[in-house]
Amino acid sequence: MADISYAKRLEPITGSAIRELLKLTAKPGMISFAGGNPGNFALPDKQVAEIAHELLLSNGKKLLQYGPTEGYRPLIEVLVKYIKEEFGADVSEDEILPVSGSSQAMDLLCKACLNPGDTVLVESPTFIGNLQCLKIFEANLVPLESDEHGIVLEDIEQKIKQYNPKMLYTIPTFQNPTGITMNVERRKAIAEMAAEYKMIVAEDDPYHCLRYKGENLPTIKSFDKDGWVALLGSFSKVISPGLRVGFVATDKNLIRKLTICKQSADVHTPNLNQAIVTEFLKRNLLKDIVINACKVYGEQLNTMLDGLKNIKAVTKYTEPSGGLFIFAEIAKGKNVNDYFKKALEKNVAFVPGAPFYPQGGHENTFRLNFSNADIETIKKGMDILKEVFDEQGE
Repeated sequence: MADISYAKRLEPITGSAIRELLKLTAKPGMISFAGGNPGNFALPDKQVAEIAHELLLSNGKKLLQYGPTEGYRPLIEVLVKYIKEEFGADVSEDEILPVSGSSQAMDLLCKACLNPGDTVLVESPTFIGNLQCLKIFEANLVPLESDEHGIVLEDIEQKIKQYNPKMLYTIPTFQNPTGITMNVERRKAIAEMAAEYKMIVAEDDPYHCLRYKGENLPTIKSFDKDGWVALLGSFSKVISPGLRVGFVATDKNLIRKLTICKQSADVHTPNLNQAIVTEFLKRNLLKDIVINACKVYGEQLNTMLDGLKNIKAVTKYTEPSGGLFIFAEIAKGKNVNDYFKKALEKNVAFVPGAPFYPQGGHENTFRLNFSNADIETIKKGMDILKEVFDEQGE
């Protein structure tokens, strides 16, 4: 075996705990509450097939060729309207870059903006994938306090003054892993702080459309007057994760830098995939897909919440208004890994919460996903979890 000398930046990186865990969920009969996949029922396979067929017959040669790194022009044109209607933000065509999933947008932002040691403020807990991305780029991660309304403003301001951060990373709507949604007042205040302190805000919003109750909230980007906020959007949760189509909307000068970084990453997001998403938006197909999916997801969420109420060992859990996740706690001082191992033996998987925290700890927390199991499977899985938690609690 080759004795390869790896980059020092990879020394603290162990890989995504969730991606490793998902290998276990492939076991036959496993009930998985571990991933963050949209439900298979919500994937519009027939519509994608029909649209792809039409596109290839009418414009196949062009779509199968290389395309511009800047993106498929018809998609950019429809994204201007989509971002305004869905996210409340006014952006021009030169302020949008189509990307290969919003995770690529974060990677490009880090590549373009971060030097080793630059401070990035992050929610605690937050999305494992982008924690990993920030660590690869050797950022100094500073966790922020949050409550049921999102990041605590006083803590942001205090840490801005203390650390002079280059960036804030936040998932304000149906946050991963907690499901919490930041209120409007804090969104507006963060946009104002970004301008005042010259801090980039990476606003990751892949779950924005998946609301089951309450009113759609304007994004942080909608309050951005000076170009400090980068809105990261994705069609993975509402059309298809397999297509890998997302976007970043931000200042046109930053878009240019991101485009340069993308040139050496994947040249461009696949033309055919961008064209398929374009047709979903142009034909107004996305609205019905989201409405139908949200109806089912809402029922799945409520079923899982009903199951959680019956588990005595669970001392606290979030009750989100949308998204794909519930975050729960057992008593402090206990380690959820003890429950996790027993649950796996009984063919139920969830995600322990510790990897979501930038500084570790919080071994008494865990995340549950409800979108990828039907109602009866959720009931069965929650009954098994009750049995496991009750046994371990004795």
